[in-house]
Amino acid sequence: MTATLSKGLFWLLCIAIALVTLRVIPLGLATAFAGMERQLTHLFPFWTHIMAASLALLVMPFQFWTRLRTRRSTIHRWTGRIYVLAVLFAGLSGLVMSTRTMTGPASGVGFFLLALFWLFTTYMAYAKARARDFTAHKRWMIRSAALTFAAVTLRIYLGLSQLAGFPIDTFYSLIAWACWVPNLLLVLWWEQRRAQARLVTP
Repeated sequence: MTATLSKGLFWLLCIAIALVTLRVIPLGLATAFAGMERQLTHLFPFWTHIMAASLALLVMPFQFWTRLRTRRSTIHRWTGRIYVLAVLFAGLSGLVMSTRTMTGPASGVGFFLLALFWLFTTYMAYAKARARDFTAHKRWMIRSAALTFAAVTLRIYLGLSQLAGFPIDTFYSLIAWACWVPNLLLVLWWEQRRAQARLVTP
């Protein structure tokens, strides 16, 4: 898979999943998330989470658009601020929702740690940008993006589990970890490979 195709797929998945989630606005909760409304005892954190997380997913690819970053730095900074605020609201509401999950403590802990690391990596990316340490800013932003992309991998795993006929209540505890841990580990491995390559290159 070429780099261009990979980037195109990345953009497509981010935008598609965000828009699919936002279908709840015209369709309503009962239609867009059939059956889930009976499990939601606190609607405000849920609505906050899906709206803010969808916004973060929509904005996130633009942060890696090199031409926008180099030629339209003001737009890059403002979209970055929107991303940080979106993650703040989505992460905090995610922390609340993780303590009220209906699928058991294993999935609750998985989503709690996802929200916690998401908030932390995004804060570090913002702090490094404020300090004008742009090398570290990019590194932390990639880590944050890997956790934002959990919204995509979550739905991929949900779809695969349904196709395989796995009971969602049982499999959801695994998905709560699988949707983000491999993403973060892959990014950390990629960073290590790049660091080693720089040491080897004369």
